Formats: sequence, structure tokens, C-alpha cells
Amino acid sequence: MAFNGLISDSSVLSGFDFTADLANLTVSRIIVTILTAALCGAIVYLTYRFFYRGIVYSENFNILLVLTTIVTSFIIMTISANIVLSLGMVGALSIVRFRAAVKDPLDIGFLFWGIAAGLTAGAQLYWVAIIGTVCIAVIYILLTIFKKERRSYLLIVRYIASEEVNVNGLLGNIKYKLKNKTQTGDRIELTIEVKIKNNDVSYVSRFNEIEGVESVTMLEYSGEYMN
Repeated sequence: MAFNGLISDSSVLSGFDFTADLANLTVSRIIVTILTAALCGAIVYLTYRFFYRGIVYSENFNILLVLTTIVTSFIIMTISANIVLSLGMVGALSIVRFRAAVKDPLDIGFLFWGIAAGLTAGAQLYWVAIIGTVCIAVIYILLTIFKKERRSYLLIVRYIASEEVNVNGLLGNIKYKLKNKTQTGDRIELTIEVKIKNNDVSYVSRFNEIEGVESVTMLEYSGEYMN
């Protein structure tokens, strides 16, 4: 019974014409799909290039977004054209592992954006790909324009212990969060997190006016990464 069932299943599979759908992959369809994916990738590229507000802008990652959009489009185009190729391609792609660290969660959003544009373009939903990409770009640009610019910084102050009162008096005028305080002999290193608007760091010079302050350092801070 099992053998007969196997023969029956194989005969059913042999009844399918796996090359029939490949005839639909005309040169014009391939060109339109790739051009649509390239257009969507260009929109993603320009949005990332001129309106990115993450930690560190990476030109290589931006180029990767364009390539991801185009590559995804012709993968989906191939999968939709032939069931045998789709099964083989899914098996091949399942063994691929990417272990590159993503420094900013915002980069993941751009990567999914490029993949989504490539998926819709490869599925021949050209207007969906273009309109969806434009809408996402407009929404992101508006969010970056109207978002209040308030960045976090690490302020590192090194001073003599005898100036503790003066430093604390100056800190009382700003909002901060203590990160670390180290004392070695009569030397103190204080690390605090402060948030400022419009890059206003004028109060940093006030620490230098204290005679016992040896150095003041300010670093842009976002989670685990600093600039």
C-alpha cells in the first residue's frame, strides 16, 4: 500500500508542468520588477541619507538597503514563477545565517522597509511597492522634523575632593542621573547623564571656572554606544 501510494503521489507530481510558469517571466516583466525595486530602494536610500537621526550613519549599510530591496524582488519573482525552484530556494536560504551586530534598532526598521519593498515589487504589486515606500518615507520625515531634539550626554568631571561642595552646587542647577563616582586619594571622577536641547552645552564652561576642576568631558550617549 505504501509503495502504491508512493507511485500514486509521484504520478500526481509528474502531472504538474513545473516549467509552465517560467514562460511568464518575460524580459519586460523582469526589467519592470527590478526598476520598481530600484526606485523603492533609491527612496529608502535618500531617506536614510538625509533624514537619519540614529547613532552613527553608515554609507555601507545604506547601500546594503538598496541591494537588499533589489535582491529580494527577484528572489520573490523566481519563487512565484516555479514551485520547484521555490522549494529549493527556501531550503538554500534557510542555511544562511547573519551575525552582524546592529548598533541601532532604527536600522532594523530600515532593513525591514527595504525587504518589504522588494517583496511587493517581486510579487508584481508595483503600485503597492511605490506608494507604500513613499508613504513610509513621508511619515518618517515628518517624525524626524517634529520630534523634539533632546539628546543624552555623559558628562565626566574630574576634580579635587576639596571642591565637592562647589561642584555639587553647580550640579544642583541641572537635571542629571548619576552613572559613576570614583575617588582615588583626593581626586574624584564623576560621571553623570544629562539631557540637553538644541546642543546647548554652555554650562560645561562653568565647571572650568571652579579652580579645583581638572577636566570636563562630554560624550554623546545612547544606551551602550557613545560618540
